[in-house]
Amino acid sequence: MAPAVPLLTDDRTPMRVGVLVVAYNAASTLAQTLDRLPPSFAASVDHVLVCDDASPDETYDVALRYLERTQLPLTVVKHPENLGYGGNQKAGYHWAIDHGLDVVVLLHGDGQYAPEVIESIVEPLVRGEADAVFGSRMMEKGKARAGGMPMYKYVGNRILSTFQNKVTGLELSEWHSGYRAYRVDALTDIDLDSYTNDFDFDTEIILGLHAAGKKIAEVPIPTYYGDEICHVNGIKYAKDVTKDVIRFKARRMGFGTGPSGLGAMTAHDTEVYELKPSPHSSHGRLLAWTARHRPGTSVLDVGCSDGQFGALVRQQGHRVDGVDLVKHHGVGERLDDFVEADVSQGLPSSTPSYDVIIAGDILEHVVDPETLLKDIRDHLNPGGEILVSVPNFGHWYPRGKVALGRFDYDQRGPLDHTHVRFFTRRTFERLVNTCGLVVVERDVVGSPVDVLDRGGESFVSRAARGAARADRAATAVWPTMFGYQFLYRLEAI
Repeated sequence: MAPAVPLLTDDRTPMRVGVLVVAYNAASTLAQTLDRLPPSFAASVDHVLVCDDASPDETYDVALRYLERTQLPLTVVKHPENLGYGGNQKAGYHWAIDHGLDVVVLLHGDGQYAPEVIESIVEPLVRGEADAVFGSRMMEKGKARAGGMPMYKYVGNRILSTFQNKVTGLELSEWHSGYRAYRVDALTDIDLDSYTNDFDFDTEIILGLHAAGKKIAEVPIPTYYGDEICHVNGIKYAKDVTKDVIRFKARRMGFGTGPSGLGAMTAHDTEVYELKPSPHSSHGRLLAWTARHRPGTSVLDVGCSDGQFGALVRQQGHRVDGVDLVKHHGVGERLDDFVEADVSQGLPSSTPSYDVIIAGDILEHVVDPETLLKDIRDHLNPGGEILVSVPNFGHWYPRGKVALGRFDYDQRGPLDHTHVRFFTRRTFERLVNTCGLVVVERDVVGSPVDVLDRGGESFVSRAARGAARADRAATAVWPTMFGYQFLYRLEAI
């Protein structure tokens, strides 16, 4: 076998690139598909793994015969039981992780995705420009239909991809290509085993990468439809991917059982919370309160996460410091000062006094919120105030789950899996009194339905705006039932 020519990054670091060939009843196409790999790529690839998913035809025998004559670094496995399209991929990706590959390319054994362009799929990863690269048949206008994609598949692909982009905020030209390459370290950052074994695995892995903050790039690929047999039930597939993105969005809003493998965090100390800039959100209301203060006010953001919210307070002309358990990327540039500390043990002993201290969505994460709130009180300048936001456990959603005996933790929201304390309006205000504080002003915000509004006049955006208006009206009438979060301005007695 000729020695492999390594693929090199821009700084000349060699990368181990592997190919996962998923095969099911591919006896008539597998050998030709492998033969179509470019010679330059074949000379540089670290390994090729053919995963036969318990095919009833001769796919495995064809692969073994190919192994005897090829110069490719090839391994052939046959699963004793059919794992499904997603299950077959999971097995291959775990193999890539275990064998220390840097990049793994997904190639279908039926030859529908052109092996000839595999180097263009890998190139952005080798250059360090992305965590995942998808081959898209839709990037070049007219090429999909010219390549033989049936009209019903073309229309279905466009409708589903448009819907998925609107719901998730992504801008992919195609969600449904099976020609993909991943950085292996990106795959280790998502919970592959929690994903489906079915054909919508490809959608779930996109959602997981998106939630984990990974960068996805696309490159154009040719479209080819031959005599291969499609094993996908189109109606079921459309239902599954639609449910996936809706469930994903619901979990990001705080609804739905979790934690989810679609980007779920396992502990608060590593989580970066999304900035909610809407004037109807808790962040928007807190910003309205900080805007009342004269420029130059000293502000401490307790549990500041990556500092994006504090940066907006800073833009109002205030001096903003932050404290949190983990120093997230960019927080030092966004704030005037940052201290890395576990606030569940109270504020650091070196903490000075401030005019305003913000405790947004933090008290529910500590076992002893009374001690932390008293410590915050003791670091107020005379006449200073504390701004607090806490989730409402009395909201209709957790109430309903408890009443139905279906209590469980979620990815976000009032039942966030990192919460260790729960508050109703009555219990929180009792805590305020216990800590020697008084409520100067209270406010309430409804469910974050408006995060679905991506602007424009699409059906999703119009529906989101209508639902948000209805929710705000209900919240104003019955805040303890429909209020999603309570907000308070507090002063020391």
